[in-house]
Formats: sequence, structure tokens, C-alpha cells
Amino acid sequence: MRKVFTHENRMIVFNMKNLLQAAGIETIVINEFAAGGVGDLSAFDTWPELWLEDESRCAEAEAIMRDVQENNGGRPWFFRSCQEQNDAAFQICWNCGRAFE
Repeated sequence: MRKVFTHENRMIVFNMKNLLQAAGIETIVINEFAAGGVGDLSAFDTWPELWLEDESRCAEAEAIMRDVQENNGGRPWFFRSCQEQNDAAFQICWNCGRAFE
């Protein structure tokens, strides 16, 4: 197993998991519920982590995630119709469900 992604927002981690799963790449999420440990643990140590089950697919997984993050320059994007900001990892607005323009 190999860690390929981590983020403080578990929704973004699960978005990456879903994108990889759609490509047939199996992953597991570790630290999904570790946020309650902040204080006893470093905040960074409680971020959800995405791990590949098959390390041989690491390059493919990283290419998919890089493409998603670079699709809009790796920056958050603002959707005018519903007035919501979305993280770079999202290609669909979390609020209204429309695709990134």
C-alpha cells in the first residue's frame, strides 16, 4: 500500500477516491475519523489519507489526481450561478451539481 493523497477536508479526499475508483483503481481512506484527536495529536496527523491498494498503479493514480488539480490551475473556482466557491479538486459544484465551466 502507498499513500497518494491527503487533505484536511475529507470531502476532497473522498472526491479523489471516487475519481480513482471510477478509473478502476482501488483505494482505502485512513484517518477518516481522526479529527477528534486534534490536541493529543498534531492536526496534520489527523488529516484523512488516501492509500492505493496496488502500488503498481501509483503513476496512473497520480496522473489522474494531477489532471484534476491542474484542470483549473489548482486554484479554487467560483460558480456564479449559485455563488459558491469550490476547491480545485472538484469538477462539479458541491452546492448546485453543475459542471465546472
